[in-house]
Amino acid sequence: MTALLRPALAVVGLFTLLLGLAVPLAFTGIAGVVFPDEAGGSLLERDGRVVGSALLGQNFASERYFHPRPSATTPDPYNAVASAASQLGPTSAALLEAVTERVAAAGGGPVPADAATASGSGLDPHISPENAARQVPRIAAARGLPEARVADLVARQTEGRQFGLLGEPRVNVLRLNLALDALR
Repeated sequence: MTALLRPALAVVGLFTLLLGLAVPLAFTGIAGVVFPDEAGGSLLERDGRVVGSALLGQNFASERYFHPRPSATTPDPYNAVASAASQLGPTSAALLEAVTERVAAAGGGPVPADAATASGSGLDPHISPENAARQVPRIAAARGLPEARVADLVARQTEGRQFGLLGEPRVNVLRLNLALDALR
């Protein structure tokens, strides 16, 4: 029995060290060299102070800022501890009511889907360029800026498809709001 148990435990120990420690450390090191910003959490700073991550959405409610897409996290919007979808299906009356309320709050009429629906994680940091463009008049009026200047900022902050073909064009709300604050 001992003759069988000793080699089995040695193999388990070896693979635990190899696959549980050495490989993760190697991948972390490679990621830190190849993608240093992403491996460090894509932290964004203002005046030398970290204000957030470009990978996680934040709740901006002031009329002076671009608003993110709705968040399904509870009890607070963009609560990373409670990251999850709402689990409401397309036939859900609660989902229909929430979307109807969000469309009304956005001024009614046709709105971009991301202005009325939450992302799967509830933490999406991006909105569509169309959603950002709908918010330009409100922000320009609240800040006393020409709409053209705010619209130009949105255009400059719009990210294209990843690798030129994956996903849709998008605007990172935190980066956009930091650039908006820098306009002065």
